[in-house]
Amino acid sequence: MNGQNRKDIYPGLEVDIILKKDQRSGELTRGFVKRLLTSAAYHSRGIKVQLEDGQVGRVAHIIDEEDF
Repeated sequence: MNGQNRKDIYPGLEVDIILKKDQRSGELTRGFVKRLLTSAAYHSRGIKVQLEDGQVGRVAHIIDEEDF
């Protein structure tokens, strides 16, 4: 599932994000959402979130149990 819709993302959710510094390479960072930073219901490049470890980026992929 992609991270373009705000309604699909909530605190505690495990996600892969793209950090600003990794936009060119597309390298993903995995973590748990601490808070949502994008207020819009939809964003074409992904909803911006802060992870529990403090890193900020746009959600590229939502991790769910079906992925394993």
